[in-house]
Amino acid sequence: QVQLVESGGGLVQAGGSLRLSCAASGSGFSINVMGWYRQAPGKQRELVAVISSGGSTNYADSVKGRFTISRDNAKNTVYLQMNSLRPEDTSVYYCNAEITPDYRLGYRYAYWGQGTQVTVSS
Repeated sequence: QVQLVESGGGLVQAGGSLRLSCAASGSGFSINVMGWYRQAPGKQRELVAVISSGGSTNYADSVKGRFTISRDNAKNTVYLQMNSLRPEDTSVYYCNAEITPDYRLGYRYAYWGQGTQVTVSS
């Protein structure tokens, strides 16, 4: 059973910083792409940033230059460093991982964390 556990959300003033973490627990699998998505009230969930197992990254235009995604493959953990936060970054942030079980090589399954609230005050 794979679980993604997020931490690091909270309340911060505009211009401030937060660091989100997401650790995948369990065994018997490998992790491909990991990423962060966010969903504000009344809006669709949107991609924030993703990172491959090799370290290639992709960011939403709205966060480029402010957010940095990284991962520690040995710890099955992905991070999101968020700097220069803006009120429009206020959302629930969700961790996502694309996982291949050892017993089913060639297949990929998407797992989601429970979400962590990030609130940026003006």
